Amino acid sequence: MFYDAVHRVVPPLLRAVWRPDVQGLENVPRSGGVILASNHLSFVDSVVIPSVAPRTVVFLAKSEYFTTPGVRGAVQRAWFEALGMLPIDRDDTKSALESLDVALDVLRRGEAFGIYPEGTRSRDGRLYRGRTGAAHLALTAGVPIVPVGLRGTERIQPIGSSIPRVVKVHVTFGEPIDPRGRYDGLPLGKARRLLTDEVMTAIQALTGQEEAGVYNERAADV
Repeated sequence: MFYDAVHRVVPPLLRAVWRPDVQGLENVPRSGGVILASNHLSFVDSVVIPSVAPRTVVFLAKSEYFTTPGVRGAVQRAWFEALGMLPIDRDDTKSALESLDVALDVLRRGEAFGIYPEGTRSRDGRLYRGRTGAAHLALTAGVPIVPVGLRGTERIQPIGSSIPRVVKVHVTFGEPIDPRGRYDGLPLGKARRLLTDEVMTAIQALTGQEEAGVYNERAADV
């Protein structure tokens, strides 16, 4: 009951506070497995996207968000679960690999899964080269990828700030990229790379970000 109450309250409340500019909702399939692949500017991206998407979007979140004890921990856990998040230990290699299986289960249930191909948030605003996890999921599950472009979320709570700010954010959902049947006969590694590059090109067209041309590495505090 507590979960249901939070689920009904959180997304509308966040939309009312931030009043985001949202474009392209018609590009998100209302049913069936789909991947929402977004650029990554802030830890709040995983809150903003589920709050404006036309269907529940499952994201993976740090396991610490789900294990804090006491009343605060219970509220925090309910908050993240209400936004469709699942816990993952990002510092455990085995757990990270198992996260792909979790994502495939989500997609095979016909749900939407959110992912950041850059791997971690951009600390300088540039768009980094995409890793191939999203493409692997799309090719394995046979589902489309919807590119998502975020702008302004880095200003909600800049690095080093402890209090969120009310700023204008923009969320654009691009046209779905359906990989089914397009890469038949290609080595799987090449197919993943080609699909990933296509997704990142689509994201860049939505955001206008400068392309870094290299992979992003996770900082200790991200």
